[in-house]
Amino acid sequence: MLRALLGAGEAVDLVVSRASRLTLLDETGISFRDAHWQDDLREWLARGADGKPGTFDVDVSGVRYWSAGDLAAGPSSGSYPAKGMLIVPASTACVAGVALGLSKDLLQRTASVTLKERRTLVVAVRETPLNGQTLRHLVALDDAGASVVPASPAFYAGATHIQDLVDFVAGRVLDAAGVAHGLYRRWRGELGGGSADDRQDK
Repeated sequence: MLRALLGAGEAVDLVVSRASRLTLLDETGISFRDAHWQDDLREWLARGADGKPGTFDVDVSGVRYWSAGDLAAGPSSGSYPAKGMLIVPASTACVAGVALGLSKDLLQRTASVTLKERRTLVVAVRETPLNGQTLRHLVALDDAGASVVPASPAFYAGATHIQDLVDFVAGRVLDAAGVAHGLYRRWRGELGGGSADDRQDK
């Protein structure tokens, strides 16, 4: 998703929560460090969904990084220019914090600002199954104007590789944010089209 945003010419303000750092380290072996964020981000984004390093060539010059503990950061204010916010992935703890309007870190504060300013907020919840409390939080976010996009890949787009499934979820998040991309083959109303080797949009 970040690669596609940068490829679309979008400037990105990046916040990586403490929980995300732990998940990133556990799932990829990559440490995300404030003092070396550009190198760490470049390494992270260069990997394919299968974990293979050097899969993508990435220019991170369009990214501005903000520490999750910096509550005085630009995105913490409604006067800071932003089109919207994408929380990808969003844990159920993150969903609860945003739904309740908490501001324990910059991520939650920015989400609160995004909602109060009536900007686009997309929340890609990653966990399953979802209990009733989380479902009520998601309904509250929907009522507040956010788009809830579960990280659920579809198979009608003709996926043949794990990267295709990841790209589909990223593409649906970008669709909800109104960002043009070519991450997956769109449904054209033709049965059997998902099995065809037709990647005109990629």
